[in-house]
Amino acid sequence: MLNMFKKKGEEKSSPRMPDVNTPKQTSYHSLDVPIPADFMSTTSLPSDSKPITVDQIDFSKTAVPEYSGRYAVVLDNVLSQSECDQLIRMAEASVSASEQGVKEGTGERDPWQPALVNIGAGWEVLQADYRNSDRIIWDQEEITGRLWKRIKAGAPEVAKELAEVEADLVVLGGKHWKEQKWVFKALNERMRFLKYGKGQFFRPHCDGAYEVPGLEPGKRTRTLFTLHLYLNDSVEAVKGETARDGEEKPELVGGSTPFLSNNEKRRVDVHPKAGRVLIFQHRGLLHSGDDVVEGTKYTVRSDILYDLVTTEKEE
Repeated sequence: MLNMFKKKGEEKSSPRMPDVNTPKQTSYHSLDVPIPADFMSTTSLPSDSKPITVDQIDFSKTAVPEYSGRYAVVLDNVLSQSECDQLIRMAEASVSASEQGVKEGTGERDPWQPALVNIGAGWEVLQADYRNSDRIIWDQEEITGRLWKRIKAGAPEVAKELAEVEADLVVLGGKHWKEQKWVFKALNERMRFLKYGKGQFFRPHCDGAYEVPGLEPGKRTRTLFTLHLYLNDSVEAVKGETARDGEEKPELVGGSTPFLSNNEKRRVDVHPKAGRVLIFQHRGLLHSGDDVVEGTKYTVRSDILYDLVTTEKEE
């Protein structure tokens, strides 16, 4: 069982919130998009699929050893390149015409809109000096369910590690006490597809937990981990690899996800690679979306949801 709550006062960094301009209430609507039965299946794998590999980051041996004990893991080959391409097409098809913008100079419809910054309580704001990528929001439980099944089948040790997270003990008095733990519920159906062009970025921040509202009294469901799924290759990620027949050379330069020291001078980079998944705890990991130098970066962000389970005990 992972333990993320034992050390009090350990989190020294905090999200860097920009000045608020004009808040907009959060509201997203997605079209129904047909999903082929064999898409992202664990049994009908594409011909360009490879076995999933697992690399848990041991921060004690990196340039940011102060993050020792905090959880981050990189999974490669979770999706194939063909699946990544199809996922982008389906996300674009999920945006209704009324929600689309217009491309400058062409007049063509564009499903990608500027990504906003969450300021809490169901409100967002555009803050281009802090975050300036484009985004599509697609709520699709079937896709996130299949993604987690793929991870669980190909990397069962990761699914087992993330099955439970220890919470605090609550003393009720005398020999009575409550044992609390967070138990895996699902991968959040809300997928944030992100598109970064040349010069675009997401400045350093720590991800915040989202708690599901409106549940029955005493019940809590919240996110504890971030999941990034990268949808195309960067030059840095495939450096030294031999390209397969028919593969095009990556055009993306930059756009890594670095974990940063508090002064931002030391870092551990995770570079975009098609089908690569990065999972890391929300709490206490300062990171950013590095500037794209050339090309375009495509990625999906979601979260892992947990239910709080409480058991009363007596010695």
